[in-house]
Formats: sequence, structure tokens, C-alpha cells
Amino acid sequence: MSWPDVTVVDACVRRDGRGGSPTAVTDHDPAATDADRRAVAAAAGTSHAAFLGPERTPDGGRPVRFFTATAELSGCGHGTVAAQAVRLTRAALGELNDRQHTGGRTFDTVAIRRPAGIEVWFDQGLVALRHPAPDESAAIVAALGLTADDPHPTDAPRIAAPGAPRMLVPVHDRSALLRVHPHLGRLTAACRRYGLLGCFVYVPPVGDRPGAARMFAPAIGVDEDVANANSTGCLAAHLLDTTGAQTVTIEVEQGDTLGRPASVLASARREPAGITTRVGGLAVVRDGHRGDD
Repeated sequence: MSWPDVTVVDACVRRDGRGGSPTAVTDHDPAATDADRRAVAAAAGTSHAAFLGPERTPDGGRPVRFFTATAELSGCGHGTVAAQAVRLTRAALGELNDRQHTGGRTFDTVAIRRPAGIEVWFDQGLVALRHPAPDESAAIVAALGLTADDPHPTDAPRIAAPGAPRMLVPVHDRSALLRVHPHLGRLTAACRRYGLLGCFVYVPPVGDRPGAARMFAPAIGVDEDVANANSTGCLAAHLLDTTGAQTVTIEVEQGDTLGRPASVLASARREPAGITTRVGGLAVVRDGHRGDD
């Protein structure tokens, strides 16, 4: 089918406006099938596509759905950054405070015009954390191809779920991060076996130096993600949980191995119900184009 105009947004660019994760954003078409929606990202040359609904839900949320080439996602962090950047652009405002409905949840968002682009923050909500079973951790680590010297000496893998669970795998340093070369078939099988969205391999932030990470999610059709904002929020929750602090704020650099430098911000805090997070990034909106899928 011929799709309406598609806008490509570079989501979670670095502070100087470079890089970011290209994300297709377009309006929801009730006549389209899910197969049509899965084809939009590939047609636009992006890994993800966001579809903006016209009506609000009863609780005031504006619907947004996310698709990769293989599946619909229950949530997408950098996709939310892209979607809200487009909404602000269309509104011709300096700042837009809104609510988004995705994956059965409605949450607060804010988009603000900055000199280098549009800064977007959203409430990720509660992040559930657990330790993986030994066989679960072993299967993922083996599929990643990590050597004996690669794992972080004082941190350990963790399962984090702001909805869809993913494994957080710490490595020793940035050199170890660059060496990660997963066996995608084995990683796909392991993620499907244990019900994981993917694997977020990271080097923790130290002092004022940002952390670094790579996200592998071949089970949903994304071999390596340029920027995974929700996983950065998960990392903030994990670091808060292990340090005992009341709040944690981090920056994580991603995308360098793909030639698309990206940066994601996240903060975590303790609430009576558990650990909640906010996730943010800077977006640059490109010109729209018409794509055929």
C-alpha cells in the first residue's frame, strides 16, 4: 500500500547534534494491516517505525504504536523521543507537555525546543529487577562471545523489565565492549527461550564520564540498536538498586560501532511502589518523505 508522509527523526543524538537512531514517524492509518506497518521501517531505511494515533484515550493519552520489520513492540524509548519530537514540531510550540499511550500504559512526556534539536523526556514507570538463573546468564554470555577477561569484575548480569524484560550485561571496559561480536542465531534462540527482548551490554558510568553500551535484539529483528533508551532507564534503576542511593542520574553513549553516535539520559528514584525512572534524549527532525511499502 502507499503510506502517508513519513518523517525520519534522528533520536538520541549526541549533544553536538551528531548521529542518533533514525526512526520513521507517521500517522496511524486504520486501513493498514500490521504487515503494512512492519514494512514501513525498512522502506524508510530505519530499524523502527512509530505510528501516531489521532484520538486520545479516556485517560488523556495519545496512542503511539511501534513496529520493527518483524514485530510490534510494547514500548520503544528512542521511538518515544522521535514521536514526541514530531508532535512538538507539528504544534509549532516551544514546549509540549503531553501524555502518550503505548503498550497498555499511559505516561507523561515533555518535549522542549533546544538550539541543537528537541529535548524529550518521558516517564518510564516502574522497572522490575531480578537476578538471572545460572543457565539463563550462561546462555546469553556464551551467545555474546565474551571471553574470560571481558565481564565486569564487581558487577553481574541483571534482568530488568520496564515491561519487556532484557538482560543487562556489564563488561570490564570500553575495549571489551567494542570486542563483543555475538552469534546472532544463538542469541536469538536464547532470548526467545528465556522471554527476553534482547541484551544490553554496558560499561557503567564513572564519575562525570558517561557510560557506554551496545544493545543486541535479533529476536525482534534488530541485530544491534543504535540507541536503546528504555535499556538506559533499566541501567539507571539497576545502579540505584545496587548503590542504595535515593536517586541516580546517568548518561550512556551508544551507536559508535554503527557509525551513529548516540546518547541517552536517564534518572531513577525510589518510590513506595518500587524504582521508577525517567528517560530522555535529544532529537533532530528531518524532512518528511513519502514511502511505498
